[in-house]
Formats: sequence, C-alpha cells, structure tokens
Amino acid sequence: MGGPSAEREVSLSTGTACAAALREHGGYNVVEVDAGRDLCAVLLDLKPDTVLNCLHGRWGEDGCVQGLLEWLNIPYSHSGVLASALAMDKQRSKEVYRHAGLPIVESVIRSKADVRAAHVMPPPYVVKPNNEGSSVGVYLVNAENNGPPQLDDDMPDFVMVETYAPGRELTTTVMGQRALTVTDIITTGWYDYDAKYKEGGSSHVVPADVPAEIFDLCMDYAVRAHNALGCRGVSRTDFRWDESRGVDGLILLETNTQPGMTPTSLSPEQAEACGITFGQLCAWMVEDASCSR
Repeated sequence: MGGPSAEREVSLSTGTACAAALREHGGYNVVEVDAGRDLCAVLLDLKPDTVLNCLHGRWGEDGCVQGLLEWLNIPYSHSGVLASALAMDKQRSKEVYRHAGLPIVESVIRSKADVRAAHVMPPPYVVKPNNEGSSVGVYLVNAENNGPPQLDDDMPDFVMVETYAPGRELTTTVMGQRALTVTDIITTGWYDYDAKYKEGGSSHVVPADVPAEIFDLCMDYAVRAHNALGCRGVSRTDFRWDESRGVDGLILLETNTQPGMTPTSLSPEQAEACGITFGQLCAWMVEDASCSR
C-alpha cells in the first residue's frame, strides 16, 4: 500500500480498508507495508505467504512491483507484469482494444510543449497522462476554451490527447472471468479525482438503469478487455455512453487492473450488489494470488 505514485493517498485508504476486512472476516495474519525504496528488503525479511497488492498508479500498477514479486517468487493478487504494463499505458492498451474489436475513440501522444502551443486535434478533446489513473492531471478542452490547455509543469513531457466521448459514465468490474454488474456514475460535472474519492463527489446507480442491450454490451466488453490485456484477478473497465447514438454511442475508455477498494470505490459496491461482501472480495483476491500471472 502507499508507494510513491500520485495516487499514494488513495492506495493507503485501499490498503487500510482491505487489511481491516481480512483481519475481521478472513482471520488472516496481515502486515501492512508502505512500499518504499526498501521494499525488496522488507519483503525478504517478512517472508509473506501472499501479497495483496493495494498499490495504485506507477510502480504498483504498471508491472514494476509485479516483476519484483515474480523475482522473489511471492504469490500476488491482480494482474501480472505484462497485463499491468499494457493496461497502464493508455495508448498501447487502446491498440489491444482495437485489435480485439472493442469501441474506442481516436487518440495521439504529443509533447507537453506541442499541446500548450496549439490544438493538436479539433475540440472537444481530453488531455491526460499516458500512465497515471484516478483522473490525475486530466484536462477537458472545449471549443469555448478559445485556446490550447496550459498544462501544469508537473504533467509528463509527453501526454495523451483523445477525442472527447460525451455521455454517461458507466463501469463494470470483472472478478476472475465473471462480469459483476454495471454502475451508472452520476456527477454534476467531470468525473475527476474529487468526484471519485470525496464524500458526496458522485452518486452511483447499481445496477445501472440503461437498456438491456447497453448493459449486456458493457458486461461483454469488460470481459473481452480483461482477456485481451491478459488481466487476472479483479479489473474494472470504464465506458462512456452517448444515449443519442444508441449502441454506437458506447465507448470503452480504459481498464483498471488495480481498482480502488476505498469506502467510496466502485468495485466493492458492485460486488456487494452481487451478494459478495467486502471481506469476501478481499479474501477471494488473497486466495486467487499466484506467481506467473
């Protein structure tokens, strides 16, 4: 849990919640490790039976810590090295989706300087880091902005620019090979970091009140994305749906290989809707752990 990424605070919340659930409902002997530069030495000293990976963002979600755990031969949860790296790289994961016949919007990788200097595609479009999550550093550029976005200095040197997909925010969790349900995320504006993690930032309709055809497609696309990337354990795939376009308006945005497990997180809420308690979900992830994922 924790770690040095931009999503450190969310990861600490995830790890704390999972540890408490495993102690209370699973009877596991749990040690909480704030992942630092000495992680390898800490793990060698602890000699854990299994690692429940509650890291989010770079280093914990992009294949780095997975490679360390493979090297140490410690079974771990969620996706392996390749799937983690692919899913975290938004542009490369889109190439995988395209090959699998999944619906996506056009996107390009451009330098921060180029994006600041001029519109690199017609507005509206979205600018985001290519390898971060949780809506960290996301810019929505509308036609009325009148000029290109002046990205913060802490944005990466190269960013993803993608066509804006209008519509409702939908998401589906996959647990093993099972799609759980579809959530409709209701916000007053952009589904940003605060909307995701602050109390009252958004409301969730579970299961989503959408046409059966759209619901079934979300379930199908989520499993197909999970398998196309080679994911294991739990993943969550996010969508946008433009009701005015029907089936053609459903767009796959990205797949999260380490979905949040905070009190306001979507995947535990979906599991609960399917009769799986938070403790049972955490225990399932522990029991599903392995190497060579």
